[in-house]
Amino acid sequence: MTSILEIKDLVKRYDGGFEALKGVSLNIEAGEILALLGPNGAGKTTLISTVCGITTATSGSVSVDGNDINDNFRAARTIIGLVPQEVNLEPFETVLNTVTFSRGLFGKRRDPAYIEKILRQLSLWDKKDNAIRTLSGGMKRRVLIAKALSHEPKVLFLDEPTAGVDVELRKDMWDIVADLKASGVTIILTTHYIEEAEAIADRVGVINQGELLLIEEKTALMKRLGQKQLNVELQEPISEIPAGLASYDLVLGEDGRTLTYSYDTKADRTGITSLLGDIAAAGLTLRDLQTEQSSLEDIFVGLVHKEDAA
Repeated sequence: MTSILEIKDLVKRYDGGFEALKGVSLNIEAGEILALLGPNGAGKTTLISTVCGITTATSGSVSVDGNDINDNFRAARTIIGLVPQEVNLEPFETVLNTVTFSRGLFGKRRDPAYIEKILRQLSLWDKKDNAIRTLSGGMKRRVLIAKALSHEPKVLFLDEPTAGVDVELRKDMWDIVADLKASGVTIILTTHYIEEAEAIADRVGVINQGELLLIEEKTALMKRLGQKQLNVELQEPISEIPAGLASYDLVLGEDGRTLTYSYDTKADRTGITSLLGDIAAAGLTLRDLQTEQSSLEDIFVGLVHKEDAA
């Protein structure tokens, strides 16, 4: 696939010496959904602001569809749509006028049919004549997306788009993002919600303290870094793990009925067969077996904690 966004050695250093970005390099493919995960202050918003020209980089380069963000700013910025974290809309203006005006800011000719298409896609058409102040928080966020799409960008940045949105509206937003991808829009999403990355992203990047710790295809990442757990449910509770099972680093559940065994899916041997044999040798009777795959949240937390401890 072709890279539509190329970020190379991007550094953002403030006057006091604080480095918000420490040489971030990243290529984003056309048509993909990339989720950037990271705690508060990790550098996610700074990265987006720099790519969009809101913040000036100290060094490094950004190219959007072949246009350098510094040398050819207007062309590069026209390709980008940005949905910011903050809901900052004119409260007394109508939805239709708000979105139409945003299109004009990018020098695009009036296209009522296209604006209608966007508003219908975002379930806003029936509210086109409503003042912004009358809308719910979720609908205001939809207006922000409509504004960002009004000039037909190829790349859309969503900076914490579902922050403060209830679960139902959050799922609606995921559907919207999937529809946008289907229409050919490349999407870069920053989020605190791990389930968003698991639900909709093609690739996942983890950023912390201004550094990109990794970026990888989501399924491959979970397969490479994830572990599985075998939960062994016993017929009768026990008060402690038998000495014959000490080498397996088992965790005994609070109810005394569950033994949890963690193993590496990449290893030549999982140790499960010998474990089950030793459980039987210890005089324990099995009631049930279940396996669980580590979630993306487990992986993310482990990476960030490992970086912080370094």
